[in-house]
Amino acid sequence: MKKTDLAKNDAKKLMGKMVVPGAATFGPSAGPVIDKREQRKRDQALGLVPFAVKLNDDLVKRLHAVATERGLDLNTVVADVLAKGLDAR
Repeated sequence: MKKTDLAKNDAKKLMGKMVVPGAATFGPSAGPVIDKREQRKRDQALGLVPFAVKLNDDLVKRLHAVATERGLDLNTVVADVLAKGLDAR
């Protein structure tokens, strides 16, 4: 492996560490970091089930806009929209 290849690999590793969620948050405003296993246990206790779907980009943007407009998280907005849509049938 060439010296330049080693330098490229080191740079990729460094850039990957910078992109990791939570890497830019530090100090008192960062808040506690919750383990994924702990988060899963909390969600199960609340009766939440993971449900992955693929949506059109425009639809996702609309959902994000509604969430920011209402001041709610995306999960709550999607649950409300689905419930209203199913109830309307």
